[in-house]
Amino acid sequence: MADRGRPRSFDRERALAAAMLLFWRRGYSATSVAELCQAMGIGSPSLYAAFGSKEALYAEALTLYGERFGPRIWSGFDAGPTARAAIRSLLLDSAGTLAEGACGCMVTLANIGEPAACQAQALLAGMRAAILEKVTSRLAAAQAEGELPATVDVAALGRFYLGVQQGMSVQARDGATQPALAAMAEVAMAAWPGP
Repeated sequence: MADRGRPRSFDRERALAAAMLLFWRRGYSATSVAELCQAMGIGSPSLYAAFGSKEALYAEALTLYGERFGPRIWSGFDAGPTARAAIRSLLLDSAGTLAEGACGCMVTLANIGEPAACQAQALLAGMRAAILEKVTSRLAAAQAEGELPATVDVAALGRFYLGVQQGMSVQARDGATQPALAAMAEVAMAAWPGP
């Protein structure tokens, strides 16, 4: 028997992009379903039918954010011939990307504060942990190859550089420009451990 449900009368991808922007600017807790519906141009029944819940919509918005902005921040890191070049690229590419629109990083600046949002909290914690692991793994490989001295605490170094990148996100939200963030990145690179 053919599905007789009413066809969707909105562009799901466009609606998801609008939700992503709203969540990015306001955070999960501060964004109401009514505001989401207005930004997405749909009613709440359509939101729930298409996405399931506000939390599920948020999870999809985070995924879309990662797909759209992740390559701009991480492609240079992935292609860096050395760990130092990779970290420098991460910071400089972040400076350019984070300053656009003065929104900062959606993952860094997410403010999940509702007990009911456990799935979204776990998703964000997992994303942040994966980012830290990616940076730390690159540093550990550099240490094994002799690029970093054996005495360097690569876990602490990874947290340091990721902390700089996260701080850049906060400053971008407060209006810091790309040149200001790039200068911050270069100062951080001056702390790179020497032989």
